[in-house]
Amino acid sequence: MTSTQSEIEVAYDVSNEFFRLWLDDRMHYTSASYLSGTEALEQAQQQKCAILYNFAEMNSDKLVLDIGCGWGANIEYLVSRRVKRIHGITLSTAQHEEIEARNLPGVWTKVVDYKEFKPTEKYDALQSIEMIDHLCSPAQSHKGQAVDLYRAYFAKCHSWVKPGACFGFQAILRNRVPRNRKDLEDLRFTADVIFPGGLNPRLEELVAAVNPYWEILELRTQRTSYGKTTAEWLARLHKHEGHIRERFGDKVYEDYDRYLSTCVKAFDNYWSSDVQMKLQALPV
Repeated sequence: MTSTQSEIEVAYDVSNEFFRLWLDDRMHYTSASYLSGTEALEQAQQQKCAILYNFAEMNSDKLVLDIGCGWGANIEYLVSRRVKRIHGITLSTAQHEEIEARNLPGVWTKVVDYKEFKPTEKYDALQSIEMIDHLCSPAQSHKGQAVDLYRAYFAKCHSWVKPGACFGFQAILRNRVPRNRKDLEDLRFTADVIFPGGLNPRLEELVAAVNPYWEILELRTQRTSYGKTTAEWLARLHKHEGHIRERFGDKVYEDYDRYLSTCVKAFDNYWSSDVQMKLQALPV
C-alpha cells in the first residue's frame, strides 16, 4: 500500500530543527539541479524549482497543486514567482506546521493522503517532487504491482486538472542492484529504517505508467546532481555532529550518517538516479 501516515512521520517528523541543520536554508529534501556543477546547494535547489516551474508551464495566474509538498520550499519558490494561488498536500504533520509557520500569501495546504484528496476546482498545473517513491512497497513491487499503482496515481492526478494542463514531475530512480552484501544491507536499512514502506521506481515503470493519461514532452535525468546534493547534506550533517548527538541522540546521528553515506555511494555507483519530466494531460 501507499506509505501510511505513521510511516511518513517516521521519515519526516524527526524534528524540523534536526532537518534544518543539514538541508539548505529553505529545507528542500529532494535533489537539487546542478547545471554547471560548481553552484552552492542553495542555488542548485532554486534551479531545480525553476526547471519544474517551466515544465508545469506556470505563470502568476495559474492555480497549482504541489503533491507531497514537504516543508514548503517549492511552494515558497512559487510565491517568489508571484503565483497567486498555490495548494499543497502532505502526510507529514511536522511539514504542514512548518508551512503554516511560513505564513505564505495565497497558499493553502492540508495533511491528507493523495488518494483521499478531493479538490473543489480543477488545477491549471501540477507539481510533485520525489513523492512517488512512497506509493509502492517492496512487497508490492515483487508481486509485479508497481506499474498499476503508479498508473492509478497518474490517473488520479489527471482527474484533478483542466484539459492540456502540464505537470512538473520529479522522482528518485532505482537502477542497478549492488553485488556486495554490505551495500545491499545499507540500501535495505535506508528503505526499512529511514523511509519505511517506500520504494524508488524504475524509469521504465514510470514511462509505462503515465499512459494513457499523460504525454511525456521532456525528460532529463540528473544522477550526478543528486550525488552532489546528498554529499552536501552529509557534509553539513558532519559539521553539526556534536549538536545532533547531544540534542537528538547518537542513534539519530548514526542512522542518518549511514543513510546519507549510502545515498552518496548509490549515485556514484549508478545504483540510483533522478528524473525530471514535463508531462501534459491527454484527452481520455
